[in-house]
Amino acid sequence: MNNDVVIYQSSDGLVKMEAIVDASNETIWATQKAMAQLFGIDLSGVSKHISNIYDIGELDRDTTLAKFATLVQSGFRGTISKEIEYYNLDVIIAVGYRINSVKATAFRRWATSVLKQYMLKGYAVNQNAVSEQKYEDLKRALGLLENVFGQNLIMAEQQAKELFAVVKDYTYALDTLDAYDYQSLEISDTTLQEKFRATYESAMEAIRSLKEKFKESQLFGVEKDKSFHSSIGQIYQTWDGQELYPSVEEKAAMLLYLVVKNHSFIDGNKRIAATLFLWFLQNNGILYRPDGTKRIADGTLVALTLMIAESRMDEMDILVKVVVNLINRKQ
Repeated sequence: MNNDVVIYQSSDGLVKMEAIVDASNETIWATQKAMAQLFGIDLSGVSKHISNIYDIGELDRDTTLAKFATLVQSGFRGTISKEIEYYNLDVIIAVGYRINSVKATAFRRWATSVLKQYMLKGYAVNQNAVSEQKYEDLKRALGLLENVFGQNLIMAEQQAKELFAVVKDYTYALDTLDAYDYQSLEISDTTLQEKFRATYESAMEAIRSLKEKFKESQLFGVEKDKSFHSSIGQIYQTWDGQELYPSVEEKAAMLLYLVVKNHSFIDGNKRIAATLFLWFLQNNGILYRPDGTKRIADGTLVALTLMIAESRMDEMDILVKVVVNLINRKQ
């Protein structure tokens, strides 16, 4: 273990947190005094919060508290070795999210920004940007945070609590990105039994209904060529007697892709594509999970549609796989 490593320092350089790094257990250890200095309160305040954390059973005392021999000044006796209580990262974060002080607020903002930056920049953009180990570290960190931020946070910390919950929910999406990075993304857990077969006529009727419902312009849904008719046929294309897109999810993903990329309509291509994607899933009975929740969130659908619109034509296969992995039965 490394002693007295500066883990956190405020922007003005006046507040810092010194701790013992315990790499083998993937944590750090700090004293109540260090936490008091970090969060800008007295020792009694830190002690009270730690007692509450243990009393309600949020954290286990035996695994989060340790005594380390530390050199301290003792008057005329000079420097002596004394056992001092240290608390691990779980306790440090839990205390920090209970204290209402300027310094504690700064720490929370810093902690949240670190996680956001780790998510947005530290996670692999390509396989050279981050190691697989870092990705595994991220997933372990999320598990830790989920345990620490339980139901006992003060209301001021609700946004941070929601952030971690959302990130935890998207662990599967991160797995998908990891597979994408390493070119190992596969299609699996799909639905082969079709309840519904799309036709050009039924799709055009759905577009007309959309136009009427939302009072779209006269040009909305007006075909500029015959490519849309071809798109419907393409999702049922076969080769040597076998369907190229055998599952409902693959057909839905291809429908979304083709309608976006072919620009078959004078106006509304992206909205039409997203609507037909949902329409196709709904008619095949897989738009919702067994518990009634959507397989794909609205924001995710918007992001996918825009991503397809900005993609290169040679990226079709991988984009279809991404869509399938976000709507398959693992979701």
